[in-house]
Amino acid sequence: MKRRTVLASTAAALAAPTALLAPAPARAQGSRIVFGFTAVTDFSSVFVAAEEGYFKKRGLEVELKFIPINSTIPAALQADSLQIGGPTPSVYLQGVDGGLDHVVVAGGGATSKSVTGLGLLARAGSGIKTAQDCVGRKIGVPGLGAFLHVTFRAWLKQNGVDHRKVNFVEAAFPQHGDLLKGGTLDAVVSADPFMRRIADSGVAYVASYYSTFLPDGLPTIIHTARREWADKHPAQVKAFREAVVEAAAWMGKPANDAALRAHIGKYIKLPPEVLAKVQIAPPSPLVTSKQLDAWVALMKDQEMLKTAPNTATLIAR
Repeated sequence: MKRRTVLASTAAALAAPTALLAPAPARAQGSRIVFGFTAVTDFSSVFVAAEEGYFKKRGLEVELKFIPINSTIPAALQADSLQIGGPTPSVYLQGVDGGLDHVVVAGGGATSKSVTGLGLLARAGSGIKTAQDCVGRKIGVPGLGAFLHVTFRAWLKQNGVDHRKVNFVEAAFPQHGDLLKGGTLDAVVSADPFMRRIADSGVAYVASYYSTFLPDGLPTIIHTARREWADKHPAQVKAFREAVVEAAAWMGKPANDAALRAHIGKYIKLPPEVLAKVQIAPPSPLVTSKQLDAWVALMKDQEMLKTAPNTATLIAR
């Protein structure tokens, strides 16, 4: 037995007798969920659901597990290391295209023209200012085939640049500053809070807030699970989705802004002065087939998918 379990058991034994007589709260089978997230504010509604007790009140025990690279989440789901995880839509759809039978449980953040918390960060002295300046350069992205990679390539195309002439390197968000400082990368496609910290340090500058070309409401993160798991645990899927919807409503109240930033800081491990400046993506807890279709079209344009999935069948009921 693990030391933590022993300590917990001892503490329980020393508790007041009335507590020993109280019935334990009922938990449905499969109520414990390991959820995988990456270090971006697009997971805010999950952070809130955990910290404000929205999971707990629905009988769910959700363990939040940090995953450095977004593109590894589908494999972790397939291996059952995670029961629900938050890949970007492009990572998810590529997994489905490759044969993974995963479904969408809920949604995380979404694009908004009012949010400029992501962009192209160029190393100081690199001279990168335009899309054309990226040709032949080595640019880091926090996940090959993930949201920032795919949307940045779409921006390059919109500006007349063939993305195949750019050298993309997969690098986790926390590595971006060091890789730029050491000259390993010429630029990174990054997001707050990391983008702001790097720019403030003087190591790099924001060459473009490129994402403003995207339509509002495009999902940036979706919460997915193996179809087999979702079919066996419909009550847990429903409870998870409801908790995230409640969290999204809580996020919409200006009075909760300070608490929201504190919740984000707990999981992304950032100091208050940095969190105070971070732009937070609007939540989009319910994902529709129309939203997934928009991603399919974007990926088809980049020849990332071999098939055209029926997106209506990809959303858990």
